[in-house]
Amino acid sequence: MDLKQIESFVRVAELGSFTRAASALGLPQPLLSRHVRQLEVELRQTFLLRNGRGVTLTEPGLVLLEHGRGILHQVALAREELESTRGALGGHVSIGLPPSLSKLITVPLTLEFRKRMPQAHLTLTEGFSVAMNEGLRSGRLDMALLYNTPHSPDIETQVLHRETLVLIASEAAVKRVPEVRLKSRMPLATLAELPLILPSRPNAFRILIETELVRLGFKPHIELEGFAVLPPYTLSNFTAPHGFSTHKLFSPQLVCELMLVTSAHRPATGTHKGVQTLVADVVREAMQAYR
Repeated sequence: MDLKQIESFVRVAELGSFTRAASALGLPQPLLSRHVRQLEVELRQTFLLRNGRGVTLTEPGLVLLEHGRGILHQVALAREELESTRGALGGHVSIGLPPSLSKLITVPLTLEFRKRMPQAHLTLTEGFSVAMNEGLRSGRLDMALLYNTPHSPDIETQVLHRETLVLIASEAAVKRVPEVRLKSRMPLATLAELPLILPSRPNAFRILIETELVRLGFKPHIELEGFAVLPPYTLSNFTAPHGFSTHKLFSPQLVCELMLVTSAHRPATGTHKGVQTLVADVVREAMQAYR
């Protein structure tokens, strides 16, 4: 195996097409196909199944994809560390962001990154916790912002912000339940009387809401339209936030921890450490307006 073969296979597997992978890598398609075929011959396995719509991965292909991503990640780290010996913070950094937070910090994060590390490259990926944990494990992500991540020997976490969730009500949702009187502060048990919009499991917000309601002897009533329980900053994502009201919850409060998560099995370069500090600074500044 050589790096060109591994990179060719990984790009074909990720893009699902030899044509798209050849374009992305700037290689002739026959050469790309030859790289993948040489891997299959050398390792005596079939990694890709060709069809009219592109390619699909076999079980051995899935195994090689995971290892291939890790190998390419380690090579990138080696190059970055060599660059850092010349005093420049360079290389590539990939960060995963939850959808609820992405719209709030993507622009300031990108601008600050360019300001502090002009020789480095940044990739931001929006996704839910399951996909981002997989990205950290496979090496596709260097770090991710996640809520309430369980402790594990495979990851390292740093709490950046503690967020108290609030009830967010639209005018239409309020009209659906005229019998419920909304107040600026409401006991958590009130949620059991409201139609709620909740993300599907294993979303951290949903698990927290369901767990606390069950402790109180209640069960959430989930519908496609209704009230939401989210961080206050979520309103910044709405085009017309004035049409919504927020209501604090107590007995108990719903507190989420926003964590910066990295893999415990991959060494952090100088660039990665610098980006971790940068992310923490950007998050804390963005949250100041919602305290």
